Amino acid sequence: MRFAPILLPFLLGAADLKIDHVTIAGSDLKAIQAGLERVGIATVYGGAHANGVTEMALVSFPDGSYLEAIALQSKADPKAAAQHEWARFLKESAMPAAWALQTENLEGDAKRLRAAGVEVSEPVRAGRKRPDGVKLEWETVNLGKEDRGTFFPFLIHDFTPRRQRAFPAGKPTSNEFDGVAKVVIAVRDLDAAVERYRKAFGLPAAAHQDDVKFGAKLAVMGSAPVVLAQPLSADSWLAERVRRFGEGPCVFLLSIRRQRLPRIAHVNSSLWFGRNILWMDSTKSGWRFLAIEEVP
Repeated sequence: MRFAPILLPFLLGAADLKIDHVTIAGSDLKAIQAGLERVGIATVYGGAHANGVTEMALVSFPDGSYLEAIALQSKADPKAAAQHEWARFLKESAMPAAWALQTENLEGDAKRLRAAGVEVSEPVRAGRKRPDGVKLEWETVNLGKEDRGTFFPFLIHDFTPRRQRAFPAGKPTSNEFDGVAKVVIAVRDLDAAVERYRKAFGLPAAAHQDDVKFGAKLAVMGSAPVVLAQPLSADSWLAERVRRFGEGPCVFLLSIRRQRLPRIAHVNSSLWFGRNILWMDSTKSGWRFLAIEEVP
């Protein structure tokens, strides 16, 4: 992760925010994988986490980012499962849970974020073993007071080569998509959320737009890979999501080249800040949290 130059020596800029991965959590890993498969996203099993609670599958992309599906291990201890930071998401069929940013200098990034007034946790070491026996190790820090990777992303730094974590076969598992383009964060108060993000990462003033079909007031800040979304009405699906699960990811946008679109199950479209957004067919996946950002 590169840092902003001399003008903002203690802040991360929009160009420095590189998505490491995004997480879909649910109660049944195979069911999540099957839903993704139905909309044209094939995943590979990634193994059980060292916490003894969860296991995961993933699809990784050419830009190095990946989409993670995570669920409880079949023999997970109920007490440990209840204490997991994403326990409430793991009870659902499938839903966006969190997202992470890459960092090569966890200590430095944490220091800069604390200087910007962001609460930063102490590093937590974790890992998993791939099905082929390769052991992966990393550490993370949480940003803000919310659950890990919800309102703010968490930061992740690898001790083992990152390519082994993202590319289990030595290359991206999918070439249909270019990568995870943006994370849409459902928020209660758009202005307050924009202010928190700008302060944390030194971002420019926000551009705003309403999308009535999606049901949200939207804001983007420069090239940062995040869209903030405040429900337009109190009785919408987005407002219900915030009431039940708090502020956090509600949609993941995957970037795709126009010529590859016919192979992907999608319906309807929106125009967000000059970009064509195509919604994946929720009747096939079973959920409405995936969309495509079309690029020429």
